[in-house]
Amino acid sequence: MNGRTTQEATTPQESSAEAVGPTEWTHRDEVGVGPWEGPWPTDDRYDPELLEHGDRRNVVDFYRYWRREAIVEHMDARRHPFHVAIENFQHDHNIGTVVRTANAFAAKAVHIVGKRRWNRRGAMVTDRYQHLQHHADVAGLVRFADEHGLTVVAVDNVPGSEPVETVRLPRECVLLFGQEGPGLSEDAKRAASLVVSIAQFGTTRSINAGVAAGIVMHTWVRQHADLSTAW
Repeated sequence: MNGRTTQEATTPQESSAEAVGPTEWTHRDEVGVGPWEGPWPTDDRYDPELLEHGDRRNVVDFYRYWRREAIVEHMDARRHPFHVAIENFQHDHNIGTVVRTANAFAAKAVHIVGKRRWNRRGAMVTDRYQHLQHHADVAGLVRFADEHGLTVVAVDNVPGSEPVETVRLPRECVLLFGQEGPGLSEDAKRAASLVVSIAQFGTTRSINAGVAAGIVMHTWVRQHADLSTAW
């Protein structure tokens, strides 16, 4: 990702008139922006090491040079009131993709149900900025949902499910996804107040769990999000 204009990159400290801002990397294989040019910003959200050496992280330009903790704190004010949960009984490699997508849509949190360990490669380091919680089983997730007034919405192409293309998703909810292949467990389907499916027109029985999560999260965004706050 190349750096944007100085005006965009210096938005958090516009009061610093002498700040020059980031410089683009001169080599195409370099990711991000180079060292800060000119006087450093005094805002404590900025990381001195990143200002000195450049910022190669996979973050939007608004957060260039910010400390991780500062990014998380700022994101907490932007997060949407939906949560995402995925069952992890077979170390599903799609979980990383689900986390990355949840981060892109500013989900409140991602819940891993089942095994605590999961393959983080697909997350592309976005798990550093996304709240993650673990539940040993579906019952634990349901308790969390009940305590926080969240409706559990299961996603699976099963008899009795409602098309996500036409249903109105609850604003405050947990979108629950199953394993690649077997889909949702019986416990998950029983725990859900609503089960939705994604319309398919081909030969395959199901679509990739990471793709399904992206479709349903984007449906929530289309129905509930303030698009004027998108990057």
